[in-house]
Amino acid sequence: MMFRYYFLLGIRSLRRNPALTALMILTLAVGVAASISTLTILHVMSGDPIPHKSNRLFMPWMDNGPLKGYTPGEESRDTQMSYRDAMNHLPAKIGERRTALYGILMAIEPARKDLPAVESEGVAATKDFFTMFDTPFLHGQGWTENDDTKAADVVVLGNKLAEKLYGKTNPVGQYLTMIGHQFQIVGVLDTWEPSPRFYRFSGRNATFGVQEDFFIPFSSAIRHEITHAGGMSCTGENAPGWQGRLDSECTWLHFWFELKSEGQRQELQSYLDNYAVEQRKLGRYMREAKNKLFNVMEWMEEAKVVDNDNKLSAWLAFGFLLLCLVNTVGLLLAKFSVRASEVGVRRALGASRKEIFNQFLIESSVIGLAGGVTGLLLAFGALALIAMQSKQLTVVAHMDWQMLSITFVMSVTAAILAGLFPTWRACQVTPAIQLKSQ
Repeated sequence: MMFRYYFLLGIRSLRRNPALTALMILTLAVGVAASISTLTILHVMSGDPIPHKSNRLFMPWMDNGPLKGYTPGEESRDTQMSYRDAMNHLPAKIGERRTALYGILMAIEPARKDLPAVESEGVAATKDFFTMFDTPFLHGQGWTENDDTKAADVVVLGNKLAEKLYGKTNPVGQYLTMIGHQFQIVGVLDTWEPSPRFYRFSGRNATFGVQEDFFIPFSSAIRHEITHAGGMSCTGENAPGWQGRLDSECTWLHFWFELKSEGQRQELQSYLDNYAVEQRKLGRYMREAKNKLFNVMEWMEEAKVVDNDNKLSAWLAFGFLLLCLVNTVGLLLAKFSVRASEVGVRRALGASRKEIFNQFLIESSVIGLAGGVTGLLLAFGALALIAMQSKQLTVVAHMDWQMLSITFVMSVTAAILAGLFPTWRACQVTPAIQLKSQ
């Protein structure tokens, strides 16, 4: 009953000095918004992009570099795979599915003559890619194993590019011109914006909230001699011509295994170790470096998706919140000090220090709650603005509401703690002195 009375009293006290109250609430709100926004973005960046199977998807890390310039015991930093190795792994009967892929850039010529050619970013992959990474389809489906075998000119479009070229209509079955060849559209993906595109980044291109424009069969890209969007890095002698690139030790592909269960990890590790031994007998893999496996979350950590600068920004956000709390302490001291005469009268009428403490602490809590709610609204506004600016329209959708609630509660609790010292100071008022001065 007394809590309700003090709570209502706290709400009424907000109107006593509206300018000072508004300044306190705004100070808290800015600190809360900064901390929530920063932590939310950090959480989205470091969250599991495919939680139900991230522990069953593995990227191998194998060092097929030359002995020249190699120091025994040195760890390889080559995160990609050669075409030769990928072709050896694809037909292997290890795991449930396998896919080789690489990023490509291609000029797309729309069927409509009024639209200019569009340079688009996409992926060349094998058919299992769509099942492995749970890509949702709006129209049609992925290509077949027969399309992979025949290196068919088929394409799956991202929904944004499909809408840009064909509007809201279903384009499956139609043809579009890419690099001077006719590709038949077999599917259109629904909104799918993995953050980041973990399946094909190497730390430098960990782009967040970006959807691929199109997907074509890996074999078709090889047949048309479509090079990697970022070029090819070679650890061996690169013979001239496209076939020379394929035969050399150029490392430009990403490769993923999907296992039936996490328990098959050791089986996959043994397969890779045996493969390296076999290749060493053929004059390859001479470094004898340790073969590694990374599941999705391990790979994101290894590639430093969330680098130290981003982690530092989280600490800076908490530091800013602390600064706002310090300012709030000063403002609360100013607010409560002018009410010394009120405290003196209440003490003279029989109110105990405990009752005075409870009253002022609840008033501080009301201010903290108001600041927290305002900060939450500012955080949503800031995140929406960031989303529009970076075209990451799903930032809020990726938010972990439990994490958000914990952050909010922590911020409000911190605001309440900030009111402890001003509240304690208010309780130290001597009634006799205040009555005499009045």
